[in-house]
Order: sequence, then C-alpha cells, then structure tokens
Amino acid sequence: MPDQHNINKVLIANRGEIAVRIIRACRDLGIRTVAVYSEADRTALHVRHADEAVHIGAPPPGESYLRKDKIIDAARQTGADAVHPGYGFLAENAGFAQDVMDAGLVWIGPPPDAIATMGDKHAARVTVTKSGVPLVPGTPAGLRDEELIAKASEIGFPVLVKAVAGGGGRGMRKVYKEADFREALATARREAESAFGNGDVYLEKLLVGARHIEFQILADAFGNTIHLGERECSIQRRHQKLVEEAPSPFVDATLREKMGEMAIAAARSVGYINAGTIECLVDRDKNYYFLEMNTRLQVEHPITELVTGVDLVKEQIRIARGRPMSRTSNVMQPHGHAIECRINAEDPYMNFIPSTGRITTLITPTGPGVRVDSGVYPGYEITPYYDSMIAKLVCWGEDRAEAMLRMRRALEEYTLMGLKHNIPFHLNLLNSFSFIAGQIDTNFVEERFDMKTYEESPTESELETAAIAATLFAHRKRQLAAQVVAPPKRDTSNWKWVGRWERLQR
Repeated sequence: MPDQHNINKVLIANRGEIAVRIIRACRDLGIRTVAVYSEADRTALHVRHADEAVHIGAPPPGESYLRKDKIIDAARQTGADAVHPGYGFLAENAGFAQDVMDAGLVWIGPPPDAIATMGDKHAARVTVTKSGVPLVPGTPAGLRDEELIAKASEIGFPVLVKAVAGGGGRGMRKVYKEADFREALATARREAESAFGNGDVYLEKLLVGARHIEFQILADAFGNTIHLGERECSIQRRHQKLVEEAPSPFVDATLREKMGEMAIAAARSVGYINAGTIECLVDRDKNYYFLEMNTRLQVEHPITELVTGVDLVKEQIRIARGRPMSRTSNVMQPHGHAIECRINAEDPYMNFIPSTGRITTLITPTGPGVRVDSGVYPGYEITPYYDSMIAKLVCWGEDRAEAMLRMRRALEEYTLMGLKHNIPFHLNLLNSFSFIAGQIDTNFVEERFDMKTYEESPTESELETAAIAATLFAHRKRQLAAQVVAPPKRDTSNWKWVGRWERLQR
C-alpha cells in the first residue's frame, strides 16, 4: 500500500503563468500556496496570488530559480508540506527531486530515478527498447568524432546531431550532407557543453516530413498507467513549439490505440508515477518512433484538459498524496478539439527575435470556449532573464473547424501593446492553406512559411484538402446562422417594428 501524505501547503518552485496555474489548482483543493521570486519578479502575478511569497535571489536564474538550497529553505521557513516544480528550471532535475524528498517534503512529480533515466536521452533509448518501443535509427552516446562520422554515412544523410543532456533544441543540429558534418558536430558539442555542462552527443536519422506527436501519461502508485490521448506539436521553430492541437488531425483511432500502448509501455519501463509525456516522431506513412519522455507537466497541458475534462495539476497532487487516480481508463475518443497558441514576446517579422519592454495595454479575449493562462498584467515588464512566453491562448470547439474559428476571433480580440509579440504570426498561420488542411510537419514554419511576404506554395493535394476544409467552415457558419430565430413576417400595420428589425439586421 503506497504511503499516504497530507498536503496542506505547496511551494511552487517556478514563476510566470505556470506558477499561477498551480496556485489556482491548489486553491480549488483548499491548499495554501507559497511563491518564490527573484528581484525581477517582486511584483509578478504569481507573487500576488500566492498566500505567501519568499524572495530567493537576484534576477538571473542561476542566482534564484535554480538555487535548490534556497528553494528548500523557503519551504522549511514557511512550513510547506510539498513542492511542485512546474516546468522548466528544476522540474526535470533528479537531484532536486531527491533533495526535496530527503528534506521530508512531498515531491509532486515522478520518482528521481525515472527523471534521471529519461533525462539522459541515451539511457532512455536503451531502457524503452527493452519494452519493444520503436526508436528512430541512430547511434549510442559516447562515440568519438571519427566514429560518429562513420556512423553518419551508415545511417545515411540527412541526420540529426543531438545532445545527450538537456533539450529545447540546444546542442542539436540538422546535417543534410557529409561535407557539413564536422562543423555541425563541433558546434553541437560546444553548445551542449555550454548549456548543460556535458558535450556528449549522438546521432539520429532525420525524418523528412515528420510530425511531432506526443501522448499525455498519468500513472499512480497503485499500478495504474493510462494515456489521455495525443497532442499535435508540429508547428515549431528552432525545435520550440508555437502551436499545439488535441487531438491531432493526422491520427486516426487505430494509430491512437497503437501509439497509446507504446507510450504506456515506455512509461512503465522506468516505473513511472505522476504526469509525464511521451514524445514521438511520426512519418508520412504513420510509422512512429519514440523521441523522448518529458518527466513533468507540459506547457501545452491545457488542450488535453479541455478535450478530456481531466485537471492534470489536481491529478498530480492527488497522485503525490498517495491516492489512486480519479480515472483509470485510456481516452480513446477526445471530446471536441482544442488549439493552443503560445503568445510570446518576440518579433515574428525578424526571425522571432526576443522582445523586452513594459506592457502598456493588455486586453485578453474571453467568451465561450476561450481560456487564457497568463502571468502578466498592464504595466508588467518583460525582462531578458526568462523565457519569452507571455501567455497561452487556448480555444475549444465541438470540432476542429469551430476551434479554429474561435481561435481566430480570440486572436483578433487580443490587444497587447508596449512590445513586439507573435500574435500576427498566429493569425497568418490560421489563414494558411496548409494549416487549415492539416498538412503540416516539424519544418513547416522554417521552410514553407514566410511572415514577411506571407507566401506559401501549397501542393495540389493541399489545395484540394483546403477547399474541403473551407467548405466545412462555410457549412459550420450556416449551421450556426440557422440557429438565429427568424424575424416576424412584415406587417404593414406595424411599420415601426419592421424598421427596427431592419436596423438590427444592419
């Protein structure tokens, strides 16, 4: 029988919108919260919303949000029972997870050994292979440069050079021909060493035209492991996601079942408990391959929540308390469709260069099927110290067409002034032939979408699919319009009413 834990106060070892999101879930459960903040975040929204807040250092993350000792001291100082890491910073640091547990606190996340195994990409590949999980053809870690050069020729170009540690696209280089390999290898090693303190890399076959599809996993200490369906995460630039959807327009029921079983097997191979995500690459022929596991809550978790009705943060806390999950069956038929657009402080007309400054005007969209997860307010200053994400705009609809229409409406309502942002990118994307048709892959933004001219070169099949999608859009609009009560027939004895109705119509 798993140990039962009382959780009455949670320290959130994070900042921004995810800290606010966790605080709200805790309040729904009647749990008090503690925020930690750097000097730059003294007036941040998560500090305002928490029951208590503790200053932990200067603005650079290495002096504040990455200081394990200060965070644990803050938990002790405030009498917190548990620590939730959110995502980023220390969320996938096995050492921090172990330190939290050694301090007598409840860690709201997976076991440290599972984090360590899945955090090492080579160890993860070796482990999941034993459970029959398919992998992209590649090499083991630890090979010398000459050995990697030889292996690259065996695998066949194009290949991907990847850092063993870390993620987020750092220490990663695409190589399309042998002549460019040595330089790309050296660059990837330097970048990995600088970012993660580990310059070790390995190779994977680069799948051209592949999609990035991930499965949300939940597992408890009672032996229950389930998936909550997939998310389409192919709209990226520099390996950073920009738009996500659930479910994927590419995945059918048969593929969902197969990939879901694979995701569960991968999670079980490391004795996984709590929320996690199995990320995969899927080629045009629907062959799928394990990419990595994120041993934490994902940025894009809201779209899964909207199509399943499962509050993932509450489930994380429930599992950490040593209780069974509230749901023990896989989600094979998501309800409706959800899309998330990451609203970032960056200039899409200048290769997405980060932007800083004070938000002078902020009007967020509302209405049916619209959710905004944010950590900012009018007057808030975006600094260069942290991630550029301002908010997550999430829209739900009965189907993909309605979700896209709502997202377009919500983006048009979103007013953000004082700095550059990527809302124009999202609006252009929603008007693109390929996105409407669902004909996308991980290289779409970088290779086939140009913000400056907004030009695409759709194929004949994409044009045909887009035409079908447009027809469905029009049909959906007619359905909605048909629900409006028709006006009364003209009655010449009541010209005042008729004139009023015509004015309303205009």
